[in-house]
Amino acid sequence: MRRALAVLVVACAAAVAAAPAFAQQRPGAGGGKPRDEAFRMIDAYIVSNLQESLLLTDDQFTKLLPLVKRLQRDRRELVQRRIQALMEMRRTMAQGVATEARIQELLRELKAVEAEEPATIRRDMDAIDALLSPLQQAKYRLLEVEVERKLRALMSQMRPGGGGRGRRGEGSPEN
Repeated sequence: MRRALAVLVVACAAAVAAAPAFAQQRPGAGGGKPRDEAFRMIDAYIVSNLQESLLLTDDQFTKLLPLVKRLQRDRRELVQRRIQALMEMRRTMAQGVATEARIQELLRELKAVEAEEPATIRRDMDAIDALLSPLQQAKYRLLEVEVERKLRALMSQMRPGGGGRGRRGEGSPEN
C-alpha cells in the first residue's frame, strides 16, 4: 500500500509541477497528459485499495469497479466545466470585453454545473451504496476521505510557501 501511495504522490507531484501549463491549455488541444496520468494514478490507487479496504467479494468488486470509475469521471468532468466557465469569465473580464449577455451566458453555465453536481454525485453514490453493506459504505467513504486528505497535503507541499507545514495552531496570528 505504501508503494502505491508513493507512486500516487510522484504522479500528483508531476501534475502539480505542470499545473501552470494546464491553465493555459484548452481542453482537447492535445495537452494535459501529465494531469491525465495523475488521474489514472489516483484511480489506480483507489482501485488497488478498494477490495482490501472494503473487504469486497470478487463479485462485488467486479460490479463496483465501473461505478467507482463513473463517480470519479463525473466529478472530474463537473469540476472541469466549472473551472472552464470561471476561467472564461476571468479572461473576458480581464480583457475588458465583458458584455452583460456574455457574462449572463457564463453565469448560466456555472449555475448549471452547480445545480447538476449534487444530483450527479448523489446518483453515482446511490449506485455504489446499493452494492455495499452499511459497513462497506462507511469504509468506502473513509477511503475517499483518506485519498482526498493525502492529495490536499501533497498540493499544499507543492504550492509556493507551502513547504510541508502543517495546520497552524489556534494561537497563530493567522487564525
